[in-house]
Amino acid sequence: MREAHRTGLLREGDRVQLTDPKGKLHTITLSPGKVFHTHRGAIAHDDLIGRPEGSVVRSTADLEYLAQRPLLSDYVLSMPRGAAVVYPKDAGQVVHMGDLHPGAHVLEAGVGSGALTMSLLRAVGDEGRVVSVERRQDFADIARGNVEQFFGGPHPAWRLEVGDLVEVLDAAEGTDAPVRVDRCVLDMLAPWECLPAVARSLRPGGVLVVYVATATQLSRTAEAAKEAGCWTEPSAWESMVRGWHLEGLAVRPQHRMVGHTGFLLSTRRMADGVTAPKRRRRPAPSQFTEEDPGWGR
Repeated sequence: MREAHRTGLLREGDRVQLTDPKGKLHTITLSPGKVFHTHRGAIAHDDLIGRPEGSVVRSTADLEYLAQRPLLSDYVLSMPRGAAVVYPKDAGQVVHMGDLHPGAHVLEAGVGSGALTMSLLRAVGDEGRVVSVERRQDFADIARGNVEQFFGGPHPAWRLEVGDLVEVLDAAEGTDAPVRVDRCVLDMLAPWECLPAVARSLRPGGVLVVYVATATQLSRTAEAAKEAGCWTEPSAWESMVRGWHLEGLAVRPQHRMVGHTGFLLSTRRMADGVTAPKRRRRPAPSQFTEEDPGWGR
């Protein structure tokens, strides 16, 4: 972390988020001599450089702006995109339910615009490792630019590979450095096709988290994991976030919310040669027929 971040002072080259009284956000990169222009006046970058984060500056039209460094959640929603980003609400679930921790080794595919990658890198820290695999070169280039812009340069724990996940893992098997990880995160169209290769790379007890957009993808992934026999019973969920309006005693839900963005599925790798026990479920009444003794019960 840079010294400027520890002291809280805004420095040249820092990204700064300016918030006006209506809550509208503007993000700029500080550069001496430059001026940020809005429809409500202008703000000189020199008026911000050297001031503490959390300061208030006035435009030439006497409008106040709050100056702060953007949070990761702010950054991912405003950064350049090649593919749709994983929303902060889902990234937080991946980090927590995937049990990511400092020093963990993580395999990620695909990378998209790099939003989830940044959350993974923050979770594992400089001593961990994140190997990201992306099939499209253009997406990989955008993701690399976003990650390096946010962290201020290449992250020491990150390695980005361009190619098909199965091919990358298979190629690594024949080398002195096969991919062996503690956690795996898949954000792709057909994750069920990659489960055998992922199982070879993920250590026993390791966690697999899959992010998919549709119920059909969710079902196919869950059934493939069950059929493989080397995974625990998968769990699936989605998260929805609804903000609240707060003004005096006028406390009410906001009219808009971040609803369905995708489904998350998690499961854990069984030990080699061990098959997960079958989950016993009570049959639903619709499974019985009139001739079946259990019908109507």
